[in-house]
Amino acid sequence: MTRDRYAELVRMFAGRRMAVVGDLMMDEYLWGRATRISPESPVMVVEVDRETSVPGGAANVVNNLLAFGAQVRVIGLVGDDAAGEELRESLRARGADVSGIVTDSSRPTSRKTRVVAHSQQVLRIDREQRHSPSNQTEAELVQLCSAAMRAVEGIVISDYDKGVLSQGLASALLAAASTGVFVAANPKPANARLLPGISALSVNLTEAQALAQDSRFANDDAIEAAGAELAKSLDVERLIVTRGAKGLSIWTRDGSSVHLPAHPVEVYDVAGAGDTVVSALTLGLVCGAETAEAAEIANHAAACVVRKVGVATVSPDELIADW
Repeated sequence: MTRDRYAELVRMFAGRRMAVVGDLMMDEYLWGRATRISPESPVMVVEVDRETSVPGGAANVVNNLLAFGAQVRVIGLVGDDAAGEELRESLRARGADVSGIVTDSSRPTSRKTRVVAHSQQVLRIDREQRHSPSNQTEAELVQLCSAAMRAVEGIVISDYDKGVLSQGLASALLAAASTGVFVAANPKPANARLLPGISALSVNLTEAQALAQDSRFANDDAIEAAGAELAKSLDVERLIVTRGAKGLSIWTRDGSSVHLPAHPVEVYDVAGAGDTVVSALTLGLVCGAETAEAAEIANHAAACVVRKVGVATVSPDELIADW
């Protein structure tokens, strides 16, 4: 793809009307220095210098889409707690429409606290519950999705298997796909088969192996057949498998495939890179890019964010300047 075509597509991201449906979280960071071993146990003592937090999980997809210039409506759950209010206000301040965030008092807001010493993550602490929402809460989410599909060009389902993506909600999202709305998903294997017929489904290499129960995904010589078979089994228009240091592969319903090597960059943190891939790929396809073109943009965007410490985003200007 030429630089002019790349820049044209990336600039078209601005103003696209998108919705994100999924498991919202807060990503918290404790930044510090590991200077000694604890006398109580053979573990590092991290002296914390500062604390930061940013919306994560499905909210990181929101952040990526906003950073790319899209308009974003958010649909998901938070707890009736300070973290939930912080998450909602943070997304609102970034420009997202948060009217679709439902408060569920039966669960806490999911929080992932990462301890970072000398720019390296040394520990993660998770605080969450994964039970399904009540029938009433599920019905509210379905209604919100049904309303969103009449107002957006694309929907990204960001599933972390925390309870939001139920069969009922999946059916509502499939109805959106049947009306011509572009629907992409980045699901956990437990829920990937709830979404036959969607426009794009993205998983990482480990998730692809789990879904297919097939070790061929780890074999460069056999991955072509394994991916084609999984795409057919899932019944999706496009299957995207992010392969870490080996790049990104896509199989399409018409039998074609695209394999892109990873950009040679120094990797600092891969957290959230899958969110960047599905966000960039979806926007590219919504803007009319060919599958191979959208894959190139997504692959490049992932390379840009893994060079940053922490869950990060990248702007259109950064993408174009780095191409």
